[in-house]
Amino acid sequence: MTSVRTTLVVLDMAGTTVADDGLVEQAFTAAVQELGVAPGTARHTEQLAHVRATMGESKISVFRHLFAGDEGSAQRANAAFESAYGRLVADGRCEPVPGAREAVEQLRGEGRAVVLTTGFARVTQDAILAALGWTDLADLALCPADAGGRGRPCPDMVLTALLRTRAADDVRQIAVAGDTSHDMRSGTRAGAGVVAGVLTGAHDEAALLAAGATHVLGSVAELPGLLARAEAGR
Repeated sequence: MTSVRTTLVVLDMAGTTVADDGLVEQAFTAAVQELGVAPGTARHTEQLAHVRATMGESKISVFRHLFAGDEGSAQRANAAFESAYGRLVADGRCEPVPGAREAVEQLRGEGRAVVLTTGFARVTQDAILAALGWTDLADLALCPADAGGRGRPCPDMVLTALLRTRAADDVRQIAVAGDTSHDMRSGTRAGAGVVAGVLTGAHDEAALLAAGATHVLGSVAELPGLLARAEAGR
């Protein structure tokens, strides 16, 4: 383990700090129904498998793939997805991962900047933060549009967090935590010193390690302890 002090922590939202509980899949099904893809059909099953495999990726990128570059259909599906997810949030279906808020508060109390990131659009991210009462919880919240439009697995949101907060002088001072392979790839491509997978979301330990995780945790609640041990050289 490195003894470099972590000064910037970049945390994924759905599946990492926010309990997903199948909301992404429900919102996806509602979205593609609007474009004529019926639940339970072979096409829906195939598309849903791709959504599961690409959890953590920018949602508009997922829809561009599913609709084979038909930008109009991709944009309509993405808008329908964000609308459906927003309705689920408004219905009270949005809850934090146990210990997530306390972890963020502890990390900030230790003098670390914390940035929340998502593959959702800004309107959905803001709705989630408002529903949880997290509007001022972190130093910053970023979506792909804030980083030039490229979401995970590109490193752009992690590097934008660094540029916006100016909280680190070296990418090795960054810790990234997420529940998907794309989160891990984003962190490793950004050069983060700690890339921690968590088991509260989409992907299992083997998938997280294969994508470059330096550590795998039961949940984000364990992250402050991991960083303390890493900085102590243990």
